Amino acid sequence: MTYQMQRQRGLGFAAALVGSVTLVGPYLQPAWLMALVVILYALILWRFFATKYLTYTFCVLAALYAVGLLPFFVFATTMAMLVLGELVFKGAYDDLNTYLYYIISTAWAGVLVMTYLHMTAILTILFGIIAAVLLKVILLKYEDSLVIEGVGIAMTMLLIQELNYQADLQIVVVAIIFAFAFAYFAYRSKTANLSGLISIALVGIILLVFSTPRWLLVMIAFFILGSTATKYKFEYKKRIGVEQGQSGARGYKNVFANGIAATAAAVLFGVFQEPVYIVMYVGCVATAAADTLASEIGVTGGVPRLITTLKQVPIGTNGGVTLTGQSVAFCSGLVISVVAFLLGMITLPMVLICTLAAFVGTNIDSFIGATLENRGFLGNAGTNLVATVGGGLVAVALFVLLGL
Repeated sequence: MTYQMQRQRGLGFAAALVGSVTLVGPYLQPAWLMALVVILYALILWRFFATKYLTYTFCVLAALYAVGLLPFFVFATTMAMLVLGELVFKGAYDDLNTYLYYIISTAWAGVLVMTYLHMTAILTILFGIIAAVLLKVILLKYEDSLVIEGVGIAMTMLLIQELNYQADLQIVVVAIIFAFAFAYFAYRSKTANLSGLISIALVGIILLVFSTPRWLLVMIAFFILGSTATKYKFEYKKRIGVEQGQSGARGYKNVFANGIAATAAAVLFGVFQEPVYIVMYVGCVATAAADTLASEIGVTGGVPRLITTLKQVPIGTNGGVTLTGQSVAFCSGLVISVVAFLLGMITLPMVLICTLAAFVGTNIDSFIGATLENRGFLGNAGTNLVATVGGGLVAVALFVLLGL
């Protein structure tokens, strides 16, 4: 029997296990007894079928369930999502249709478990799907990453369940439709690749669920500015070797490096409803815009100087700054802050705070680039993440110090 045939049969038996666990689990107590059954069954699959990494994942999840760290709903739903996901991606292409099938299958897995257990946990399932798709995009080429996927899905659902955050079902549906529509537009216009499409959609869903459409509009304003700047003198940037990868299309690393801090601020606002998180959000987005435009347009502004020594360096050197780039950074942060002001999110004093924070965050990026990134301690995505977090924290610090 070939490896693929063994794996196919193993996944079939794994699906039978998940179905049985879901049906019997609520009645089989204590939890460690069900966990023991799952572990023994998974070991049998490992012995006779090509399901080594799925076995490892089932054992880890079963252990977490046995000691009470995972509720049964999260435990069963995570296993169902994993098995259906493996069935969808078995021998499939890494394309848009496959990810669509993956989303549908994981959604069905969550809904079936939820319905059988007579629960209402739409938001928990939604964020389980978000975690599943995100981790699949990032880790698809690594066969031994299934444990990370399983634990990531389970912990995400557990967090949402523990937060006990309530969202209107209509808002959730609208968020999903709008976020994927915008992401698909970005994909078709070649400003985002496949992983970027999914990442943009996931960020959009989170923003709409935890905040309001105004927050998403601010993020869209950044995306439009960034995409326009990426295309600016693209052939020239390509000729000197400093263009954004994949013909200017951005992937998941770029999306999350620039958007994850702002997304976290939106989630915090949704949970705690404190205005400081609005300032943090706008500060993060303004920093991302300022840094992106400073890099994409500033690189065309002549020979840069290293921010740490002010000595001239080759174009494209990490940490190199130009007068054009600094000017563009300030103006970009101002534009995002003004957009937030016009949408009624922040006041005029907050516009000044967020603009200054964005300018500081951009120069944090340059400083990190000149020191840690040039020495190989951080990649471009890591540097961008540090910058956006720094810009957001500077905005918070100014907000608190001024007592606004």
